[in-house]
Amino acid sequence: MKYMMFVCSDTEPDTDPTEIPDIHKWVAENDSRGRRLSGNVLGPTSAATTVRVRDGELLVSEGPFAETAEVIVGFDLLDCADLDEAIEVARTHPMARHGRLELRPFADLSD
Repeated sequence: MKYMMFVCSDTEPDTDPTEIPDIHKWVAENDSRGRRLSGNVLGPTSAATTVRVRDGELLVSEGPFAETAEVIVGFDLLDCADLDEAIEVARTHPMARHGRLELRPFADLSD
């Protein structure tokens, strides 16, 4: 089952003083197991562009759609057997301690 894992900042990171896991090791391990299909860090919110169409008019604005302290800073596309495995993959991601990770399954559009 495929999951999009949004990697987000958080205003309340973990205060545990133990060393944060290395992101390069996390990527290498999950790539080698076939659980991580793709992923990347996103540019800053200042580089975001929001596009909408309302009443036939194109509306383009600079910056993210939502004004919030927590922002999406990256993503990983996961292929896991089930939600439990996806949670385990997310649990070991360094941003689980610095930020937050949102797992969202891909919708089945075959119906």
